[in-house]
Amino acid sequence: MKAWLARPWFGPLVALVVVYLLFVWLSPDTFARSVNLSTMARQTVVVAIAAVGMTYVIIHGGIDLSVGSAVALTTVVIARVLERGSGPLVAVLAGVAVASLAGAINGLLVARLRITPFIVTLGTMGALRGAAKGLADEQKVDADPSGLDQLMSALSPSSPWLLPAGVWIALAVAGLAALALGYTVFGRHVVAIGSNVRTAELCGVPVARVTILVYALAGALAGLAGVMEFSTLTVGDPTDSIGLELAVIAAVVIGGGSLAGGQGSIAGAMVGAVLMTVIRTGCTHVGVPNWVQEILTGAIIVAAVGLERLRRRR
Repeated sequence: MKAWLARPWFGPLVALVVVYLLFVWLSPDTFARSVNLSTMARQTVVVAIAAVGMTYVIIHGGIDLSVGSAVALTTVVIARVLERGSGPLVAVLAGVAVASLAGAINGLLVARLRITPFIVTLGTMGALRGAAKGLADEQKVDADPSGLDQLMSALSPSSPWLLPAGVWIALAVAGLAALALGYTVFGRHVVAIGSNVRTAELCGVPVARVTILVYALAGALAGLAGVMEFSTLTVGDPTDSIGLELAVIAAVVIGGGSLAGGQGSIAGAMVGAVLMTVIRTGCTHVGVPNWVQEILTGAIIVAAVGLERLRRRR
């Protein structure tokens, strides 16, 4: 029991259960319905997938502010490729490849030029957003989704899958990432670098190579999140996902991730992502204004960081 209580994601999980039950009590006629649960699951997918990559980056001791721009660029790339008559698989691979390349460039600049990750990703956030607007001619790109819209579309009540394919993909990504983080050499290297980069270097960890791989992985998952975003929007929108990076970072931090590096978990990030969706959806159901929702989200982030600091001091 003590071991479970000591896990960083245990507190957020308890908070998630309490908040969910609170909104069920406040709005029993609508909030607890299966349709609403499915909707919340779909609304969590984009943040959840991007949060998996962000978890690796934050545990590594870095930060990535270019996630929202990478998602927007991915939607535009997919729409442009589909517009030219290519198949959906080619479009998806092109979008994820572009986002992966952007992530690798982030990692290369951080690892080789020793530039602070905040500055590097702040710069690429603007560059990728500009690239998305240029590729889209500063307007939305309409294209036949060619079946990609089925990834995030609501299922019929008779469907045996219960949840859309995008939700299952997010769960599979989270499971594989958790296994890789906890049981592979690469995962151990990521934690070691985030805990103490100098000690990791002395122990023979290839810091530069791991850094590039971590940011490339975060870029690839941002690209996959962009695929899910395109599935939801069915258009390429260069102005989409502004501020998404803050929601993704918040999910990781709420789930027990430390911005100082060396600590975090995929499970915690998933709990954080779901918690924010539940709060946002629940507030909408009980009629809480949007500006109050934003205040609550900000307060939760600050509280999560404060509790994490207190726990580390202990």
